[in-house]
Amino acid sequence: MNYLEAEAYLNSLQFHKIKLGLDAMRSFLKQVHHPELKLKFIHVAGTNGKGSVSMTLLTILARLGNRVGLYTSPHLSSVRERLRINDSYISKEKFAGIATRIREVLGEEKITYFEFTTALAFLWFAESDLDLVILETGLGGRLDATNVVVPLVSVITNVSMDHEAYLGDTLESIAYEKAGIIKAGVPVVNGTEEERTTGVIRKRCRELGVELYQHGEAFATETAGDGAWIWRGLNGPLAGRNLPGLRCSMRGSYQIRNASLSLAALALLADRGVAASPADIRAGLLEVRWPGRLEYIVLDRKSRKQIFDPEPGDDNLVHYLLDGAHNPAGVDSLVLTLKEEYTYRRLIVVWGAMVDKDLARTIPAIGAMADRIIFTRPSGERAAEPAQLLAWLPAGLQTRAECVADVTQALLTAEKAAGPGDIIVVAGSLYLIGAVRTGLVGELVPE
Repeated sequence: MNYLEAEAYLNSLQFHKIKLGLDAMRSFLKQVHHPELKLKFIHVAGTNGKGSVSMTLLTILARLGNRVGLYTSPHLSSVRERLRINDSYISKEKFAGIATRIREVLGEEKITYFEFTTALAFLWFAESDLDLVILETGLGGRLDATNVVVPLVSVITNVSMDHEAYLGDTLESIAYEKAGIIKAGVPVVNGTEEERTTGVIRKRCRELGVELYQHGEAFATETAGDGAWIWRGLNGPLAGRNLPGLRCSMRGSYQIRNASLSLAALALLADRGVAASPADIRAGLLEVRWPGRLEYIVLDRKSRKQIFDPEPGDDNLVHYLLDGAHNPAGVDSLVLTLKEEYTYRRLIVVWGAMVDKDLARTIPAIGAMADRIIFTRPSGERAAEPAQLLAWLPAGLQTRAECVADVTQALLTAEKAAGPGDIIVVAGSLYLIGAVRTGLVGELVPE
């Protein structure tokens, strides 16, 4: 297969619905002589924050001279975004070649889209002479296709409500699924906050005799003014390790917590020859970029060129904030960041979401912030119609809303409404973010 054929074949696997379980993955890996056994992993699970933690780890580890593989999901516009080594995404030729091999090994056997990309990641990374691989779960953890590895460190970012149809309808049941990545002999860095979820993680660690490094107990953070913060190791092998003068490049106060989990994982890797100096950590944190997550984009209205150092008060500019917030916890974080870190005259929101998301909680929360909200429809068979989204907006706010199904037209409507000092927030679905970001600044992955 060439790349277009490989991509088409992969897309055809989307007709096979989500199927949690490890049997298919283990069967395939056995047939290709277990490439995952040649690799050293950091395994990352959680409802939100997996990508930020993973990118922080990649950025700092790469600064140290390591060759680091990164596997994440979902992607914004190209499936190749899911697989990279340091700053380089997998090439079309390499993607097509490995995809062809996977298809030949499978024969008539069918696996899911996520299982296929996970298999491709293992095969590519195994042939690429890597020092480490950062492996992000796709859904849950216990039965996720990535959960066939025994990592050096496991990280659980947080637990909140999402994917209830697959993971359960309580925080405890979702925490149980996330805790499924915990392995005997592998230390766990945990960022969950509520005791009912943290308790599930603790119990699993006790059952396996695993060392738990809990945020707020084994390590903690404190703000130091002017946006700086301090990471402190409190007990165990982290005790006495203090890193002052830290700053995050990514917006959102919650990113400090995400970064702190990454630094705890790095500290636990120190006895394995991965030693990051305070200077490398400070510099690395300032270099972290995670497109589509609180990503601020400023365009010249006429030329459509991206402006990286906009002049205050320039009326010829349009200001966008793209964020993949799609579940209650993500929307709460977006709302908090807008309140704490942004000043604007009016907030114009372009919102599109999947019909199976918690619309009853997310839409009223963002709607209350918006001076104007435009409901649109991203691509995908699960995408909600704009009228369905509008129905979840409280009646008192519906005079601020309108429905524009076509995404391009929705953006044009937002830009016409936006004046000096206004911000256009695009959120609700990563499918929407991918389409909008591509239209504004082009593809993330170079051809």
